[in-house]
Amino acid sequence: MQAQASQQGGSRGRPKRSGTGGLGRAIRYLGKHRGITVIAYIALLVATVAQLAVPQLVQNMIDAVTSGKFADMILTNVPAAFQQLAANQLGKSIDQLKLDQANAQSLLVNAALFIVAFAVMRGVFSFVQAYMSEKVSQGVAFDFRNEIFSKIQRLSFTYHDQNQTGQLMIRATDDVEKVRLFIAQGLVLAAQAFILLGLTLLILLTTNWQLTLVVLPTLPLALILFVIFGAVSQPLFVKVQQKLSNMNTILQESLAGIKVVRAFVREPYEQKRFDHAADDLLAQSLRVSRTFAFLFPVVFLIAQLGQAGILYFGGGQIINGTLQLGEYQKFSLYLLYVFFPLAQLGFIISLMAQAGASSARIFEILDAKSDVSDKPDAIELPSIHGRVEFKDVTFRYFGGTEPVLKDVDLVAEPGQTVALLGATGSGKTTIINLIPRFYDVSEGAVLIDGHDVRDVQMDSLRSQIGIVLQETNLFSGTIRDNIAFGRPDATLDEVMAAAKAAAAHEFILSFPDGYDTPVGERGTTLSGGQKQRVAIARALLLNPRLLILDDSTSSVDLVTEYRIQKALDNLMRGRTSFVIAQRISTVLNADQILVLDKGQVVARGTHEDLMEQSAIYAEIYHSQLVGDVEIDEAEALETSQEAQ
Repeated sequence: MQAQASQQGGSRGRPKRSGTGGLGRAIRYLGKHRGITVIAYIALLVATVAQLAVPQLVQNMIDAVTSGKFADMILTNVPAAFQQLAANQLGKSIDQLKLDQANAQSLLVNAALFIVAFAVMRGVFSFVQAYMSEKVSQGVAFDFRNEIFSKIQRLSFTYHDQNQTGQLMIRATDDVEKVRLFIAQGLVLAAQAFILLGLTLLILLTTNWQLTLVVLPTLPLALILFVIFGAVSQPLFVKVQQKLSNMNTILQESLAGIKVVRAFVREPYEQKRFDHAADDLLAQSLRVSRTFAFLFPVVFLIAQLGQAGILYFGGGQIINGTLQLGEYQKFSLYLLYVFFPLAQLGFIISLMAQAGASSARIFEILDAKSDVSDKPDAIELPSIHGRVEFKDVTFRYFGGTEPVLKDVDLVAEPGQTVALLGATGSGKTTIINLIPRFYDVSEGAVLIDGHDVRDVQMDSLRSQIGIVLQETNLFSGTIRDNIAFGRPDATLDEVMAAAKAAAAHEFILSFPDGYDTPVGERGTTLSGGQKQRVAIARALLLNPRLLILDDSTSSVDLVTEYRIQKALDNLMRGRTSFVIAQRISTVLNADQILVLDKGQVVARGTHEDLMEQSAIYAEIYHSQLVGDVEIDEAEALETSQEAQ
């Protein structure tokens, strides 16, 4: 059952597609910024209404001009006896003609002033809408990035084993930006299009329903086009993001390993890899461009068909006298507000498709289930004494069929030192990874003070374990910051004490800035041995009851190894310690030495016991006698230096 659970947990660690609902879920993040969102869309509504008022004012201007001109012509050029007859032809009285003649100028000025006023109002509210939309989109992007980073920090090692760093970086940066752009622009344009289209059609129907019926057939065509291109383009944008992620992965790997690349003269090979990834990205981007190069002409064709129909049928109504010039001009202007959203259709589809693809990729991370997580009823691990027990532990990595560890049993009593020896791939590192629960066992159990590590809260477990891994990782900042990484509130005296215990104090003081010396990216300003000693000091500052040292002296010279080993011998007293070492000389005094081979414990005991009982151990010991002699020489050199 436990093995099955482990396999199921591994499958949960894999990302899964969020489907078409990803974009809808992303839009729901606006609820976290409800106030700003409401202000933005109210401003959009007001700006749109101000925009819709202009065509009516234009009609008023044209009607004022034409009415005043006709009135002036009749009252000035037509004999008095025939003026009433001419007025009757226009459906007006003489008094109305005189009023039109007198008010034409003032009506023209008023209409112009109202147009300016509505333009100013539209400008002000458009600014408010644009600013608030940008603000809320940045807020949503902030939420996404924080959630992605938090989730990545909490996902199990199995998940990180299966996903490349460059892929995760793209999702936290470029994919989030695609969603942000849609919320800031595409979503606003879509809302504006629906508001503008709905209100405009309502006005057109009340103005001239016959001409409106000419326009309506173009709208279903546009909707069908919207759906088709949305379905076609989103998978294309998914591939674009995948190609971009691949290129970013190559870039990240090349920069991280730039020294190795140059040392092996592999710059041409890396350049070829990057060029190939860039070519793939370019080719996929061009496929998207070809798709939208076809879309935009089709959109404009639909708009032009509608415009041609209006010109034909509208012209006929003007000839028949059922449509006035001012009303036709107003209708033509409102018609632009019908075709304007159609013209924006391609841009909206592009933003929506990109955001849909990116939101699905984002939610793949946010929805990923970690195969190592706290149980709902997990308890806080009390202060430990340090008893560690492995009970019939078998472990398989996700997707693996052969066990990495098989039926491992061991008991480390509080204060004991357990040394792990064996060839590469024998399972040493896997054992120490199971103690802080970086991975969960496939079968059996790991117990600390009688508590199954799967039943306690991971933070309370790991905070009581000091770990120095074989691969040393330092962070940007000072040496002091890195030593105090697990205890940011530690005093300088405490930091210095840990550094002295790790034989790091002297080389730190050799720098001009001492403990305030920046370590550079990944500790590039320090040597391998210096980084290792800083990492040891970082673990020791926690003063843990349980100490894990994964080949912690692998990157130092013999003299430094001797000094570190002397400090560690003192520091491991009273602590349960698990030590992985390549040289027997570093673990001769261990309470237990476990010899592993192909995932199984093939021998265990003290040095004296194993020399008599284990041929494998004896072979390792004799093969390293030369190294032991060198250690003895290093010890003598150290003693001589101290005497001087």
